[in-house]
Amino acid sequence: MTIDDTQSAEQQLFNTGTLIPFRVLDTQTEIAPDQENLFVRVELMLEDDQEEADPEELVEWGAFGFLFALAALSFHDARPRGTSAIEFHSADLFTVADCLQALSFGRYGLRIETDYLRGRSMKTAVTIQPDGRVTLTTWGRGKSALHWLDRLQGKRRLQAVSTGPAAS
Repeated sequence: MTIDDTQSAEQQLFNTGTLIPFRVLDTQTEIAPDQENLFVRVELMLEDDQEEADPEELVEWGAFGFLFALAALSFHDARPRGTSAIEFHSADLFTVADCLQALSFGRYGLRIETDYLRGRSMKTAVTIQPDGRVTLTTWGRGKSALHWLDRLQGKRRLQAVSTGPAAS
């Protein structure tokens, strides 16, 4: 893989993250005890059906980019809750420094976990295991995680089409 010196580190990581092929294995959603918030857990497998690439190879070259892309999408969609609105700036971007602060490595693999970041209620955790298994978890974010995965796979969101007189 060649590095494009004209792009920021964030752009390079995001671009790498969008190249990682994956398959959704399982999706679980639960309503929180407050009956307002939703907990979402998605199990993924990094794999490429077309080229039959080894998931471990995908993890080697793409884990950081994949984590960064999911965290950046989470940050972009996150909104303030309560008093965090004081720190919120709509044009703010997720950075490599943000990623490094939220990054850890443990017995389950490489993990990024964010709660509140500069006024945004991210509430997102992503773990990539060396064998290509990925767990994406969000809480209090509705089904946003499912939309991020669709975007990474190049799917467009459906939008309602007006059928009233204004549509003509």
